[in-house]
Amino acid sequence: MNIAMNRERILVLVAAVAALWSASPGRACTGITQHAADGTRIVGRTIEWGGTNLHSRYAIVPRGYEQCSFLPDGGKGMTFKARYGYVGLSVENEAFVAEGINEKGFSAGLFYFPAYGEYPAYDSTKKAVTITDLQLVSWILGQCATVDEVEPAIRGVRVVAIDPRASTVHWRFSDPSGRQIVLEIIGGEPRFYENKLGVLTNSPGLEWQLTNLNNYVNLRSGSAESLQLDSLRLSPFGAGSGFLGLPGDVTPPSRFVRAAFYQATAPVLPTSREAVMQTFRILSSFEIPIGIEFAAGQKPTDIPSATQWTAVADMTHRAIYYNTMYNSAVRCIDLSTIDFGKVTYQSQPLDAVQQQPIEMITIKQSSKR
Repeated sequence: MNIAMNRERILVLVAAVAALWSASPGRACTGITQHAADGTRIVGRTIEWGGTNLHSRYAIVPRGYEQCSFLPDGGKGMTFKARYGYVGLSVENEAFVAEGINEKGFSAGLFYFPAYGEYPAYDSTKKAVTITDLQLVSWILGQCATVDEVEPAIRGVRVVAIDPRASTVHWRFSDPSGRQIVLEIIGGEPRFYENKLGVLTNSPGLEWQLTNLNNYVNLRSGSAESLQLDSLRLSPFGAGSGFLGLPGDVTPPSRFVRAAFYQATAPVLPTSREAVMQTFRILSSFEIPIGIEFAAGQKPTDIPSATQWTAVADMTHRAIYYNTMYNSAVRCIDLSTIDFGKVTYQSQPLDAVQQQPIEMITIKQSSKR
């Protein structure tokens, strides 16, 4: 394929991504953090998109694998070679990794961040240090072993939009030590926030979301106490009344509040496997049905769910788990079984068959006497 063809394909891809990440229903992500009593550190997240099928894939990326950033003008930006092997889950194009974990247990992911982020303008004279937002996760996974290494790496590059019409994103970075930071690029400048809570959704920014939690200081696990109101005694209808007032809609602020309280009240389980499965159970309450983001009279997209997949990364044991809108069975890629010095690059669809398997139960019957 010649250079002209490369440029043409890049421009087509840029246009497709701009359409994907501009105004469209079901743009949401919810991220939480868990740990187990055995010291395991875990991050999990959903990824929602109600407009189209994201055609997500997983990629196995070996050490030494070299990539080149796409640019808004169809040219090529900075080249980058993976110092560490990693596994990534992509959206729309296998180069656009939205969530992943590398062989050191370092985790990175991007979250939709409309209206509040602002990248620096694309400068064609700085191509050699320019990377597009949707390829940043791939670069960082291949470059960094710990959260401490992220900020110096980011300050040495220019992160730009793959297309000015597309939305901005923000990023979550975590490692096995338990440290987690969020990167938001605002006014063209990178801003890093320590995310000690470990929850992330979309807009507004992390600082606003954390401040907004103060509006829910009355919430607590368990049941509310009975109340004497003049001559009338008020009592809770059932268990969980301590959470009365917890917002139930799917906006980013409401999902942030719910995620924070569900995460904080979840029990600390003994093992990594139990904590991983608990993370999936918590995140299942954030799945968005395909219809609710479409106005009356609009035809919903022909996919089964706006939540297209959920991923959970065990940073301690270096494994990534996922399930999808087509198959709720949890699948796992164990990085400790991969020799990233020998494995070749490979990319496969998240679902080999896009259909939920159903296990039929056979009922034993005895003949009548």
